[in-house]
Amino acid sequence: MKSEQLPFYRSDINPPPAIVLQYRKRLEDADAMFLIGACHNLRMNVIIENWIDWVLHPKWFFSYRSLLPDSKYFGNYGYPVPGAMKNKIGIVSMSYGGPMLSYFNFSLFDNIPYRRLKKSVFQLGGLKTKYLRFYSVLPTMTDAAFDKHMRRVRRFARNLKE
Repeated sequence: MKSEQLPFYRSDINPPPAIVLQYRKRLEDADAMFLIGACHNLRMNVIIENWIDWVLHPKWFFSYRSLLPDSKYFGNYGYPVPGAMKNKIGIVSMSYGGPMLSYFNFSLFDNIPYRRLKKSVFQLGGLKTKYLRFYSVLPTMTDAAFDKHMRRVRRFARNLKE
């Protein structure tokens, strides 16, 4: 049995596919949204980026309100109005694929993908944003490193209640 997938290479489908509406319903029923993935070239992987484009889409996730709706020249200038996810928690967790030492020259920029998502996506929808970062990934991760990461995840999850 083949499962339905998002139409990653099509942006002309309207109304959205049923799977998009199912994801949105699950998010409406949840307290938090948790996106986790690898970071390559200062971006999340393409599947997560496309998922964001499909699911966290205007007008469900946010809409715009014009400051000057009757203006011929400035009618498109305005501000975002959060939608269905307003005041929920948005968690981003990224793995940078190696030990921090290997990212020494890159370390000044390693939070750029998170900041881009926070500022240009999550804040539009009114999400409260949290961040969890890792520098080593499976399958080469040792059991000790995995256990250490899982302790961080548990501590992180417990602190979400506060």
